[in-house]
Amino acid sequence: MAWFAIYTSPRQEKKVAARLAKLDIDVYCPLVIQERQWSDRKKKVEVPLLPSYVFVNLASQNRELVFQVAGVVRYLYWLGQPAIIKDVEIELMRRWLQDKVTTFEVIGIQPGSLYEIPSGPFIGQKGIVDKVTKNQIVLILEQLGMKIILHK
Repeated sequence: MAWFAIYTSPRQEKKVAARLAKLDIDVYCPLVIQERQWSDRKKKVEVPLLPSYVFVNLASQNRELVFQVAGVVRYLYWLGQPAIIKDVEIELMRRWLQDKVTTFEVIGIQPGSLYEIPSGPFIGQKGIVDKVTKNQIVLILEQLGMKIILHK
């Protein structure tokens, strides 16, 4: 058995994970807590760490089972083959996410400078600061090929 990454419909990650679990498929949807602002209040909500992605652990011959679930779009491919995620990487992500809140201080951080993430799921990753606002930092993580937003 191996871990595979599934691409889901937008905002369907938690629903897809629940539906896959009902089919007795080992599924992991990494979630983080974010504080969201509504017009009348602030609220902490659980959101997926990786939007539109869910991980499943199953045998290669059973990969078609996931398409029985509404919201599953396709598998993530790497070099023409379904991308296989190592058990160690999934466990590392689970360990990182045990701390539910990521905090940081914005002190003298300027666009173009190098910034190391001090805590949370991407702890230790270094990125180039793209944008700094009062409440967030936008980082480009070239090693991972992505841009992330860190909220204060």
